[in-house]
Amino acid sequence: MRQLTALDTQFLSTESATTAAHVAGVAILADPVTRADLVTLLNDRAHLAPPLRMRLQGLPFGLDRPYWVDDPDTDAADHVYETTLPAPGDDRQLAEVVAALHARRLDRSRPLWEMHLIHGLSGGRTAVYTKIHHAAIDGVSGVEILGAMLDLSPEVRQVEPAAETITISPDLRTMLAGAVGRTMTQPVRVARSLARTVGDLDAIPLAASLPGARKVAGMARRFLGVRPAPTLPPLAAPRTPFNGPISADRVMAYGTLPLDEVKRIAKDHGMSVNDVVMALCASALRAWLRDEDALPDRPLVAAVPVSVRTARGTMGNQISVMLAPLPTDVADAGERLRTTRATMARVKRRFAASPTTWLNDVCGLLPAPVSALATPAVFRLASRLAPAVNLIVSNVPGPQFPLWMCGARVLAYHPLSVITDISGALSVTCLSYDGRLDIGIVACPSRVPDPWAIIDHLESALEELAEAELTETELTETEPTETEPTATVGPDQR
Repeated sequence: MRQLTALDTQFLSTESATTAAHVAGVAILADPVTRADLVTLLNDRAHLAPPLRMRLQGLPFGLDRPYWVDDPDTDAADHVYETTLPAPGDDRQLAEVVAALHARRLDRSRPLWEMHLIHGLSGGRTAVYTKIHHAAIDGVSGVEILGAMLDLSPEVRQVEPAAETITISPDLRTMLAGAVGRTMTQPVRVARSLARTVGDLDAIPLAASLPGARKVAGMARRFLGVRPAPTLPPLAAPRTPFNGPISADRVMAYGTLPLDEVKRIAKDHGMSVNDVVMALCASALRAWLRDEDALPDRPLVAAVPVSVRTARGTMGNQISVMLAPLPTDVADAGERLRTTRATMARVKRRFAASPTTWLNDVCGLLPAPVSALATPAVFRLASRLAPAVNLIVSNVPGPQFPLWMCGARVLAYHPLSVITDISGALSVTCLSYDGRLDIGIVACPSRVPDPWAIIDHLESALEELAEAELTETELTETEPTETEPTATVGPDQR
């Protein structure tokens, strides 16, 4: 039994009639797979992935954050579904089915995950769509779970069975006593959280756009005796079609870029792979906004989740967030790359100098019952005012060798994330796998009707950036010049 953190609980509170807070992915397999084989695989390996066998245990009236408790009766057969696409089974048909599944919230009365086996994809391929609630995993732990279900060859490996464990039922009196204790100490914890975060007010979504945020943060750091932080570029997000209240519907699109070409651009321009991903997004979104006659005259601002995970195999979220400008206002491709490199270097230096706990601290400022009631309304209201960010961009490092599921080779894996009123109606998530950069886009159709256009622009952006002219300095550089954060980017950062 383990209590959710304030950040984990925030992902539960975020859910509303228009928001589902799970992360997901679509695996494209080369060959057919049966539901029976998939269920057997999941049951045999569920002990390697704690979120597959844990459920929520809440307190009456939501008096405190809920707990994860082991569910010994979990059977994968209750979580695996099956459907078949009509002919011809093309990519857009698959995307429509997945988008409808991605829009549906998970049933909180049982372990918070589902898997959908989708037959009928053209070329004899099969798709497996998997979603797990964000309260249970982040990007890096999601990749760990995926790895536990995959094999290094077509032969399905045998794993050691789960060790005998004693299931401890939650004691209501103990949980209520803990709730009382946390309620009494809430003011102290809030004071400590504010002390840790006020010095980074200019790096926190929404707060960063407030007048005087940078000055208040600087004064707080001086008052607290904290060394001055590296300055950030302007982080006031412009209003775009991505921003405003979202609907309950979802659309998705997916695509793939050659990772070798992305790495070559990174090497030529002294950047990291993640910097190139940001430049690709800036280029694609510039083109899309220009087509919509909605290109703002200042950079978009992306929220970039960064993993600060230190232990493998643990449930919950160990992430922070960087705010990063996307130079959509820069017309020249080469200059856009150089601007991305410079701005990402600044935000990464600032991230390294900031406490990694600020996101959890901010989520814990309100008591759990108040947060659960207030979050959807606050997010909805904030979306009608000045946007906190324009979108989410995530980049998760994956294995650079082929993998198999139930004997079928995994051709691609397209990750999918969350959209909310406050974070924008668009998320772009990338995962590197076996020489590919697999991309998944989730959007609200009332704001981004056709996300396939963004996939097309990403492909064009790669060609544009590949042809960008090098400066004299870049011609002499052979390695990235900036130091990455020690964390992995992700729903996380490289």
